Amino acid sequence: MSAQSVTDKSGPGAGARDDVSADMARPPGRSTATARVPTSSSRRPLRLGRRAGARRHRSRGYRRARAVVLLLLAVFMVLVSISLGSALTNPSDGTSIGARFAEWARTHGGASIVRWAEKEWYSHHQPPVGGRPVKGALVVPSSTTTTPATSVPVAQLPAPGPMRPLASPALPGEGQWTPTGRLVDGVPAVYETRLRPDAIHTSQVVGVAWMDTKLLKATLYSGSQIPGGGPYSHTAPVSTTAATTLVAAFNAGFLMTTAQGGYYTDGRMVDPLRTGAASVVIYKDGTVTVGQWGSGLTMTPDVAAVRQNLDLLVQNGAAVPGLDATTTTRWGNTLGNQVFVARSALGVTADGALVYVGGPSLNITDLANLLVDAGVVTGMELDINTDWVNLSTYAPPTPSGAATSMNGTELVPTMVGTPGRYFEPWWARDFFTMSAR
Repeated sequence: MSAQSVTDKSGPGAGARDDVSADMARPPGRSTATARVPTSSSRRPLRLGRRAGARRHRSRGYRRARAVVLLLLAVFMVLVSISLGSALTNPSDGTSIGARFAEWARTHGGASIVRWAEKEWYSHHQPPVGGRPVKGALVVPSSTTTTPATSVPVAQLPAPGPMRPLASPALPGEGQWTPTGRLVDGVPAVYETRLRPDAIHTSQVVGVAWMDTKLLKATLYSGSQIPGGGPYSHTAPVSTTAATTLVAAFNAGFLMTTAQGGYYTDGRMVDPLRTGAASVVIYKDGTVTVGQWGSGLTMTPDVAAVRQNLDLLVQNGAAVPGLDATTTTRWGNTLGNQVFVARSALGVTADGALVYVGGPSLNITDLANLLVDAGVVTGMELDINTDWVNLSTYAPPTPSGAATSMNGTELVPTMVGTPGRYFEPWWARDFFTMSAR
């Protein structure tokens, strides 16, 4: 055999000889088939590695997304804690922690939850049927405290006549007027009485205040919360100078988001006035009236302030048609949608006197009837619910002394708001004052 036949691998049978040689070189027990496995398995780890890498990438993405969500949640909780903490320590949001939390929740998307919780509470705390008022709830005027409704100076309105008791038999002092607060020119400018609002809940007592608009001038004090958007020339606290003529102060109306009306003061339209809305209108000379905007009441250069709230409750000396004591849809949602809650109202009599009604456990028809019984020809509802209904009068020890929380008296002793609320810089709601001319 020549050398060429041995070394030439391109000739016939060369491939077979190489395969035989390769098989002889493999370890015993390893077949040709198994020899191909390393080639196949060498690609599998690559695919597994890619899958593992993808899983690691997805895991990192998931952890990153979770971290972002947790961070956003933490920031959200911090902001909520700051907002809620501020509300819970803000007296202008209510006198109790519960009231402050409810006010905060209502303005932060939790109104439905608050209504449900309050409804559950109020469903078990209805005003009692029958019974007698607590001792001291009614005031019995002495024979020397009431000025008779006889001939009076031109600058003074005749004192109001007794109110008709709504529960029978009438209790001593019920519906009888008593002068209260600072004297103006030596005569009473405010009279108050207390009486039971209906013949069923005979232990409940509400108050009525009659104010002489010839002796007193009105001012609307605006708040940072109602209507917001200040500063304003008149806002809490009542100044020391203004306190020397202050006789009475009382709450205004709903939050502007629910008042269904507008707000005008300091020569600017804070919220657009609605034609047909019940309105308290104050003129630059301090004169005040209550009426329907657009019906005898329009914007003139003499208008100093307009505060609207819902629709008229009393018109032409009678309750407006359609009042329903079992619903709150027209006159605003009460706490827990209960109809017997603290309410307030304001009206004007035929001779121009201003009348305020306020107290606990009132429904809308009782409120209207009390205004009518007090001689109101045009009246409207003001604010409702326990924390906001308040009228206070002030009787300093000297004629020119300053009104303070110490010489203030609430219209009804059970009113939650104190006479000092109008002297606090944190009081964020609007209110009215009546001061000596």
